[in-house]
Amino acid sequence: MSQPFKVVIPARYASSRLLGKPLLKIAGKEMVLHVCEKAAQAGAEEVVVATDDERIVECVKKAGFNAMMTLQSHRSGTERLAEVANKLEWADDVVVVNCQGDEPLIPPKLLKKAAVALIEQNIAQVASLCAPIDDLAQILNPNVVKVVRDRQDYALYFSRAPIPWERDAFPANASTYQLVHYRHIGVYSYTVGFLKRYITWPACDLEKIESLEQLRILNQGERILVPAVNRIPEAGVDTQEDLDRINALLA
Repeated sequence: MSQPFKVVIPARYASSRLLGKPLLKIAGKEMVLHVCEKAAQAGAEEVVVATDDERIVECVKKAGFNAMMTLQSHRSGTERLAEVANKLEWADDVVVVNCQGDEPLIPPKLLKKAAVALIEQNIAQVASLCAPIDDLAQILNPNVVKVVRDRQDYALYFSRAPIPWERDAFPANASTYQLVHYRHIGVYSYTVGFLKRYITWPACDLEKIESLEQLRILNQGERILVPAVNRIPEAGVDTQEDLDRINALLA
């Protein structure tokens, strides 16, 4: 791979379910620093934490990583990424990976795969990842986002519903389903030029119905490349129970 890539880590202090989440400690180290280390291990040429709180900036810089303050008014991590790219004057063809600040166990190889997949094609300016689902309960779970792709791995649709719907199996004989379903993994890579366009688009009806931000991209006629990996990564931290689980894993 010749073209380098950046990683931006959106990290809000005012999490509604776990206040100060990026600064909570896992195995004796602040969560956001675990994420920074994973991003660096992925081979990113630059790692930037985008935050809304000076305490996070101070923590990250003290550990030797870069961080910057961004507006508190952002509605999504994607908008925070766009502000960082603008402030740092990154060129439109620069590839940026969005790595959430509450994913301390994200495998570095997934961040790299999202970047490399985007760099090695010229149709889409957004890439993400997915993994096979072999558990019926997950296929039917609306909290598990499914993706259907074309033969070149570009997304056709994302849904909380069990897509594709296997007509002869669902719902009466669901245990006999044969199709491989794919779960979306929320790691994204973008070109900076795409980010500049994205933040000008209003939310679309499909996005509002499904509560899935990526449908705004498909609604605009843009493509999303979604290559598959072998397995779903360990879940991130939303609650105290999640924090306890990951602490136990790393103990």
